[in-house]
Amino acid sequence: MKGAAAGVLAAWRACWRGLRTLSGDDAYERYLRHQAAVHPDAPVLSRRAFHVDEQQRKWGTINRCC
Repeated sequence: MKGAAAGVLAAWRACWRGLRTLSGDDAYERYLRHQAAVHPDAPVLSRRAFHVDEQQRKWGTINRCC
């Protein structure tokens, strides 16, 4: 019974991680991993500053073809 419960829990966690990735909810964590791997000496944005920067990047300019 313990093995089955552990398997269900592992499946639930994998599903939860997938949903967070699809929705973009894990963007800050991915940013932190990227910064640590690629730019270890660069300063890291706070969670709030990252969110403001992302909103500006997404919605700050006109994103259409016509």
